[in-house]
Amino acid sequence: MLKKTSYFPSRRDRPQGAFSKAKAPLAWWPSIPVIVPHRFRRKIRSRLRSRLSPASSLSSLQTSLSPADTLRSLRAHRWSYYDGQYLLLVILGVFSLCVIESPGPIFKTFVASLLMASLLVPVTRQFFLPFLPIASWLVLFYACQFISAEYRPPIWVRVLPALENIMYGANLSNILSAHQNVVLDVLAWLPYGIIHFALPFLCTAAMFVFAAPGTAPVFARSFGYMNLAGVIIQLLFPCSPPWYENMFGLAPANYSMAGSPAGLARIDQLFGFDMYTSTFTASPMVFGAFPSLHAGCATIQALFLSHVFPRLRPVFVAYTLWIWWATMYLSHHYAVDLVGGSLLAGVVFFVAKSKFLPRLQPDKDFRWDYDYVEFGDVRPGYGYGLADLNTDFRHGNPLDDEWTVGSSSSISSGSLSPIDENSLWEGETLGSHSDSDTIDVVIDGPRR
Repeated sequence: MLKKTSYFPSRRDRPQGAFSKAKAPLAWWPSIPVIVPHRFRRKIRSRLRSRLSPASSLSSLQTSLSPADTLRSLRAHRWSYYDGQYLLLVILGVFSLCVIESPGPIFKTFVASLLMASLLVPVTRQFFLPFLPIASWLVLFYACQFISAEYRPPIWVRVLPALENIMYGANLSNILSAHQNVVLDVLAWLPYGIIHFALPFLCTAAMFVFAAPGTAPVFARSFGYMNLAGVIIQLLFPCSPPWYENMFGLAPANYSMAGSPAGLARIDQLFGFDMYTSTFTASPMVFGAFPSLHAGCATIQALFLSHVFPRLRPVFVAYTLWIWWATMYLSHHYAVDLVGGSLLAGVVFFVAKSKFLPRLQPDKDFRWDYDYVEFGDVRPGYGYGLADLNTDFRHGNPLDDEWTVGSSSSISSGSLSPIDENSLWEGETLGSHSDSDTIDVVIDGPRR
């Protein structure tokens, strides 16, 4: 009589064709019923084993504490024009540190030294290298308050209200903020004052776990460069927000004026303590209405999350519209500011998607499931596992390590990515396991 049993083949001690019977984890207690169907148990076992195989090095994190490994990585790095980003970041960092008057030089030197030390150690470099654009944005934003007014352009007070009336026929911010109550205040405060600051961390964590390896660093860089570009535009094209028009009309503005929390002041009054009034009053960028980085952040997060979770796209679009309404209701931005911020985020995302963002594979649920990654847009007639080895795989790519915008494993845009620099297909060695390691064997008794 035929008996169907699951076995694991042993490649080390037994000859080919010999199998040893697999032992269930709870074999010592056979009275416990197995309620999980066999095919699901097999799928879970296969995934757990594949994450312990050499192929899992694609999604593993660096644990080295030796700066020598970083120096070897730099020597092996193929320099390209993409590396010009670090020159830009260095220039902005030196400029910002020179402009900042407080804190003093000792603290600034300590922070800069700490950042450089984190880039030398591999275990911290993998996190701080993608964080550099974000750090540059934050430092430049803080330094804006120390830039002398004589070196800054005049403040545009009439441009945004005029564009608002030309494009929409009315001032949408004033219309939406005309009717105020506590419920609407709280509904506007939640996305603008709470979720906006927490969502970047949640997005990064979700992409690290559920997206292809390399997605989270690309998101961090895109998020940082988008905000950095927004602050530079605000420096070169300073515009007054709606609260200024409500307080001073269209009178000329100057850089000595303090900021305003606008509608968020009602939140401070509602809860009875200062959360936003002092912060917005002393804002380093008082006249940074255009583009709206609240809208830009919400848009770029929605685009990346829609890339990772396409079925949840309506939820992300709803959040973006929610924060659009909140910024206008709280009198912090005109509608044209929101359009500008979202367009900036869209440009950054589509550049990242076309060049650096790893493509999702439909049969993969977690980062540990990936044996290879592919970058950039899908080419016509191109499918997963059908890379042109004569053109894509053979030729190198400047995005070949973590110093570039892409993942640390990329070979070329639209091509397969190896899991190790020294062994192109390490997952194909005899020591690795695949989903077929657990096989169903039909025993027909001894044959004569």
